Amino acid sequence: MRQFGLIGRNISYSFSKSYFAEKFINENIVDAVYNVFDLNEIAEVENVFATEGLVGFNVTIPYKQDIIPFLDELSPEAKAIGAVNTVLIKDGKRIGHNTDCYGFHHSILPLLENHHKKALVLGNGGAAKAVYYILDLLKIEYKIVSRTKTENQLSYHELDESVMNDFQLIINCSPVGTFPNTENAPLLPYQFINEKHLLYDLIYNPPMTKFLENGQKNGAKIKNGHQMLVLQAEKAWEIWNKVD
Repeated sequence: MRQFGLIGRNISYSFSKSYFAEKFINENIVDAVYNVFDLNEIAEVENVFATEGLVGFNVTIPYKQDIIPFLDELSPEAKAIGAVNTVLIKDGKRIGHNTDCYGFHHSILPLLENHHKKALVLGNGGAAKAVYYILDLLKIEYKIVSRTKTENQLSYHELDESVMNDFQLIINCSPVGTFPNTENAPLLPYQFINEKHLLYDLIYNPPMTKFLENGQKNGAKIKNGHQMLVLQAEKAWEIWNKVD
């Protein structure tokens, strides 16, 4: 039996587990099983690597960067991004890939309009790194927003009307608003959002976060993270099953 799975922390509820379980049934894939490996610390990944029949696994919060020292090689994208969400075991080697960038790229591309030249990226974790990579690729200028101002980051306090008018693409890469804390939203001046804005939330649970709801109320186009997740999962499956 070919073994696949997901590593992360506090991931008893996982999109990937249910997605692959359904995929295996629908596509009559009978030689594969997908398990969740809930790790208290990244060192426990060595137990996962020891799983008999392991072909590969996905990586989620908080281990997308921490996994890298445990790998033998990185794909060009994973190396450039500095984060891994898919691991392939091939010829005894542990190879890190990043399919978040593929999922983000192909889910946001159809929504972009000519005036989406500048983006605010909320958050700076492993998933955000894939977003920066794609924004660079698309030549979209961006600023990172976090709670504290640094030389390269804006703080939420600096987001006034002029900044909001200037940056008409806003991407939430933070966990703010995720189930069960669904009443929370990033601290933006939503009154300055209008129909020219596109709000993209990497969160998929709930499907309509407060961030997206606040944007929609002001006429913005909105998109949640579900399609990105599906696309990155399918890309991971392709990597695991690629025959050279």
